[in-house]
Amino acid sequence: MGLFERVFRGSDEMYFKAETEVNAVIAELGEDAPMTMPDTAYFLACIYAYLGKKITTLGELKAVLTDIRAMMTRENRTKSIFTSGIATAMAAEVIEACKYARTATPYEGTQYHGHFSDAEVRELGVPLVTRDIPGFVVMIGAAPSVEEAVETVKGYQSRGIFVFMIGGIIDQVHEAGVTTGFGVRCVPVGPDIWSVGHVISLVTRATMIFGATEPGDYDAFNEYTMQRIFAFVNAYAPVDDITVACGAGAIKMGFPVITNDTDDMWAVPKSLIINTNTKDWIDTSLEARDIKIKVTNIDIPVAFSSAYEGEIIRKKDMQIEMDGSRVDCVELVRTKEAHEIEDHSITLEGPDFDQFEVGAKIPIAYIVEVAGKTMQSDFEGVFERKFHSFLNCIEGVMHTGQRDMIRIRVSKASYEAGFRAKHIGEVLYAKIKSEYDTVVDKCQVKIYTDPEKVKELRAEANHIFDQRDERLKSMTDESVDVFYTCILCQAFSPSHVCIVTPERLGLCGAVSWLDAKATNELDPNGPCQIVTKTRMIDERTGRYEDVNEAVNQYSHGALEQVTLYSILEDPMTSCGCFECICGIEPLSNGVVIVNREHVGMTPLGMSFSEMASMTGGGVQTPGFMGHGKHFISSKKFLKAEGGPARIVWLPKALKEQIREKLNETAHELYGIDNFADMIADETITEDPEELLNFLTEQNHPVLGMDPLL
Repeated sequence: MGLFERVFRGSDEMYFKAETEVNAVIAELGEDAPMTMPDTAYFLACIYAYLGKKITTLGELKAVLTDIRAMMTRENRTKSIFTSGIATAMAAEVIEACKYARTATPYEGTQYHGHFSDAEVRELGVPLVTRDIPGFVVMIGAAPSVEEAVETVKGYQSRGIFVFMIGGIIDQVHEAGVTTGFGVRCVPVGPDIWSVGHVISLVTRATMIFGATEPGDYDAFNEYTMQRIFAFVNAYAPVDDITVACGAGAIKMGFPVITNDTDDMWAVPKSLIINTNTKDWIDTSLEARDIKIKVTNIDIPVAFSSAYEGEIIRKKDMQIEMDGSRVDCVELVRTKEAHEIEDHSITLEGPDFDQFEVGAKIPIAYIVEVAGKTMQSDFEGVFERKFHSFLNCIEGVMHTGQRDMIRIRVSKASYEAGFRAKHIGEVLYAKIKSEYDTVVDKCQVKIYTDPEKVKELRAEANHIFDQRDERLKSMTDESVDVFYTCILCQAFSPSHVCIVTPERLGLCGAVSWLDAKATNELDPNGPCQIVTKTRMIDERTGRYEDVNEAVNQYSHGALEQVTLYSILEDPMTSCGCFECICGIEPLSNGVVIVNREHVGMTPLGMSFSEMASMTGGGVQTPGFMGHGKHFISSKKFLKAEGGPARIVWLPKALKEQIREKLNETAHELYGIDNFADMIADETITEDPEELLNFLTEQNHPVLGMDPLL
C-alpha cells in the first residue's frame, strides 16, 4: 500500500470519525449549542491556530469540517501528506471537542487528563526557557512489556523530558504503580489516538502565547514549533493508519517520529526513524531532535529530575515530615573563608531519619557553607531560593516555603529505598557546585536534627534574615546605579525583554534584582545584562533613554521604548509566563489583578486566560500588563497612575498571600490601615456595579483619583 497511502487512509478515517461525532452531538444538542473548551481563551486551539477560525457553536464546528476536508487533498502527494497530517490533528480536536460539548469534565473519574488549561500551558513557560524541561515526548500505544514501559518513562523523566502518554502505555505504567499527572510531568492524556488533539492544542497555544503567532498563519505556526518547541513522538507497533497520519502532522511541525513498525514504512532521516530496538529509543529520540541533556550525577538512592518538581506527598504516603510551623526548621547559606571549608564534607548532628517513628514531625537545619574568590554575600539569598527547586527534584521528596518556614516531606517509598538526611546534603552540594561553579570553589553542608541545636540555629538565622531584609528594604530603584535585562524567555518570545529593578522583579516572579545581579556575575554574556540609568526622561512613568536603548537592542529592534511604572504609557512587554495580569476596570476607575492559579471570572467579564490573551508574546498592550505577584505591593506598582491605590479587585487567595506587604505599602504611601480589606475579591463580587457599590461602602481611595481613561 505504501506510506503515502497509509497517511491518506488515516486522514480519511479520522475525518469520518469526526464527522460522525459532530452529527451525533448536533442531533442531541442542536447546532446553536455552545462549543467551548474549559479554561482557555483560544477556542478550539488547533483550528484557531491553523485556520484562524473561532469555534463557538456546534454549527460552526460542523461548518469547519469542510475546511479540514479540503486540506486532505491528494493533488501534490509529497506536499499533501504533511498538510493532510495537520488536518488529521484538527479532526482529532473535533472528536474530543464533541465530548466537551456534552460536559465540561468528560474525563472526570478516569485516569485520563484530557484538555489542558491555559494556566497549565503558561506554567510550562519558565521551565521551558530555563531548559529544566528540555523537550516533550508523545508516547503512543503499548510498550513491549510493562517493565520496559516503566523504564522508558522514568528514563525520560530522569532527563527532564515532559511525557505525554496515549493509549496502552497508560495502563502499563498504572499497573506498575508509577505516579502520573501534570505535576510530575508525566500525563496520561487519553485512551484513543484522537486524544493527541489535546497535545497539539497545548503546542499551538504555546505558540500563540509565547510567540505572538497570529491565528491563521499556517506557515508561521509550523516554523515556530520546529524552531522553538523540542518535541518528538514514540509510536509502538502495531501503528494503525490514523496514527501514521498523525505522525505526518507531527513531522510537519518539526517533531520526529520514532517507531518499531516496519509495515509499509520507510525511514526519513531526522523525521521518520525506524528502530526495532525500543530500549534504545531515548537516545535515538533526543539525537533526532538535537536535545542535549546536562547530567549531574548525584549520589542518592532515588531518582533526581525536574520531572518530580511538582510531586505531592500525601500524609498517608509520608514517612517523615519537617515542618517549620510546628517544630524548629531552617535553611541557610553562609559565606566562609576557603580554609574554613572541607569541600564535599556532609555532616549530620542528631538522629537520622531511621531513628524516628513513621509520620513523625522532626526539626531540621541545614547550613550550606560556601567559599570562592568572587563569592558575594548578596548571593546567599539567591542560593537559598534555589533550594526549593533543588530538593523538589528528588523523587519522593516535597519541599515548600523558605528560610525558617519550610516544610519537607519524605515518602515511605523513598525512605524504603534508602533516602536519609545526608542525601539532602548530597543534593545541595552537587547543585550548588554545578550551577554556581563560577563563584563557588568549595562547599560543605552541615545538617542538624538535634532539637536544641536546631532551635539555636534558627534564632541565629533569623537575625541574619532580619539584617538582609533591612538592607533589601532600603534598596530602591533610586539607590542603585544599574538595572538589568532578563531575556531568558526569548527562547519562546523572541522580542520580549524584562527590565529588572530593585522594586520591580521579573514578571515570572522568579528573577529579582539580586538574582539578575548574580546571574550577570555568574555569566557576564548571559541573559541578564547591565542597563545604566543615567539619562532619565520622566521620573513619574519611569522612562529612561538608557532603558529604551537596551530594550531596542535586546528585542532586536522589535521594541523602541518602555516605561517601568505605567500600565497606559508604553508598558513593559510580557512573554506569557507571568504570574499575574493587571487590567483596567473602567467603571470603578481602578485595576483588576488576577493570578494564573485563579480559574474564575473577574469584574472585567474575563478570566485570567482571556485577559492574558490580550498581551504576551512580547507585545505592548496599554491597559493590560503582566507582572510578578510581589510587584503588587511595590511602591512603584502603577506609580504613574497613582500606585497600588488603584487596585480594586484581587482573587482572595492572592490577596491573603500579599496582604501584609500590601497593607504596609498602603500605610506608608497613603496613611491607610488595612487597605487589603478595601479590595474586593470573588467572595464579595464579580460584577462591576456591585464592585463599585462595595468600594463606595469601603471609602476606597480610588474613588477620589483622577480618571484613568
